[in-house]
Amino acid sequence: MDPAEAPSLPGLDALDRAVVDCRACPRLVEWREEAARVKRRAYQDWDYWARPIPGFGPADASLVVVGLAPAAHGANRTGRIFTGDPSGDLLYRTLHELGLANRPESVVHGDGLELYGVRITDPVRCAPPENKPTTEERDTCRPWIARELTFLRPTVRTVVALGGFAWQAVLPVLADAGWQLPRPRPKFGHGAVAVLPAADGGPPLKLFGCYHVSPRNTYTGRLTTAMLRELLAEAARSAGLEPVERVERVEAE
Repeated sequence: MDPAEAPSLPGLDALDRAVVDCRACPRLVEWREEAARVKRRAYQDWDYWARPIPGFGPADASLVVVGLAPAAHGANRTGRIFTGDPSGDLLYRTLHELGLANRPESVVHGDGLELYGVRITDPVRCAPPENKPTTEERDTCRPWIARELTFLRPTVRTVVALGGFAWQAVLPVLADAGWQLPRPRPKFGHGAVAVLPAADGGPPLKLFGCYHVSPRNTYTGRLTTAMLRELLAEAARSAGLEPVERVERVEAE
């Protein structure tokens, strides 16, 4: 299905089903399918997903976490966003510690993972070479996340952008979905917070910046587990969720 048809889709389930058939970016299609053929030695027995990755989480989420794009041997292999690599391991473990997920890890789509009040998505739905989608690929893929945010519009109150790419990609999407962008446009930084008023006079939206959970950031200490947990907890509270109780219960166990 072509991304240009995304605005015609009637609901989030229909969107998630449609996006997996997208072949709009030839370079990304070739790369995701090449990765599935060659595979890594550790995953020779895997039947790679090798298709675009839909967002994951409930349709009434109040907190949305936005990443960059799937990893060639991570989500491109497992079929679920942010799974199969160290980035996803850290993200889901932290969400579980905050009581926002029912388990600390996910191995493959359909493995029973549930998120509570949180949806995770990407502005680019296919694995790009060297984890670097082009501007054209980002813009071609934009209708998918734009339609997704439109469906989430009634309930979402907070968005966390993991990295500068996600921050820049999501700003025009939020504007299209009904929030007003501050002028000058807010700049990305870890811990940066921008408040976007609703164009219709409804509740505002808070946009949080967070360093990406990539090994490049976590292995160097630029982003620590404590930093991620603190930021996600603050974002969850701003979205009307209650992460503290779950954290206390996990530590008591």
